[in-house]
Amino acid sequence: MNITAGMVKELRERTGSGMMECKKALVEANGDMELAIENMRKSGLAKADKKSGRIAAEGMIGVKISADEKTGTIVDINCETDFVAKSPDFVNFVNSVAEALLVSDIHSEEQLLAMPLADGVSVDETRRGLIAKLGENITVRRFEKFHTANGGTACYLHGSKIGVLVELEKADKELGKDIAMHIAASRPLCVSEEQVPQETIEKEKEIFKAQAAESGKPAEIIEKMVAGRISKFFAEVTLLGQLFIKDDKISVGKLVASKGNRVVRFARLEVGEGIEKKEENFAEEVMAQVRAV
Repeated sequence: MNITAGMVKELRERTGSGMMECKKALVEANGDMELAIENMRKSGLAKADKKSGRIAAEGMIGVKISADEKTGTIVDINCETDFVAKSPDFVNFVNSVAEALLVSDIHSEEQLLAMPLADGVSVDETRRGLIAKLGENITVRRFEKFHTANGGTACYLHGSKIGVLVELEKADKELGKDIAMHIAASRPLCVSEEQVPQETIEKEKEIFKAQAAESGKPAEIIEKMVAGRISKFFAEVTLLGQLFIKDDKISVGKLVASKGNRVVRFARLEVGEGIEKKEENFAEEVMAQVRAV
């Protein structure tokens, strides 16, 4: 069958693959467009598997809030370079996953990967196709979903690298956004003192005691010094104890109380957080590619 330029153009538009790959696929499928797409997707899946071991420490955070503000989702999806993270295909994928999470009953990573997007294709199949198209490893790293019957959710996205999702006891979009913005900037460990892990508290006490002991003061004074340092520590690491970024004369706890509200929980995700990035020497990388040609 004669493979026309129009057929190649259509296949390129539908798959996002290169012209020569599209022409070859059409020839092998004897001009059958759907068969060519199926074969290319199979090939793409193989290519995707080969890239799965590569470090993906760049990417984008996606956040979505439902129209009634009762449900909020946040997802961290990673790729290898900032260039791909800014590409329309990747951005659309992240937003599509966050949007689909709003209306899906998802609790695990396995369920998320199997979740269908708006076009009916699963997250994992779309991800693998994107790997084949963009040439980089892409991973759906983590997600959170909050739902409240009587309260409200809010979010804040700082650029595309830091996202925060907040649940309030009472719906308050403005307060929620302010709190989420504060969390993005101040990185609290948890909402309140009661949520600070006991192990963390004991470790801090040991450090403070060792520092206070050097003063040579009596034990009872040292205990008071340590208690004071722990109180200061709580004010630094808990959301309610921190001074509000928009007004450092008031704590977040007092701000929320003045609004007759309560912060139930929050999630703060940052791209690349906790991932050990591979240090690249750009000049050496270019030379290696030149020698390989």
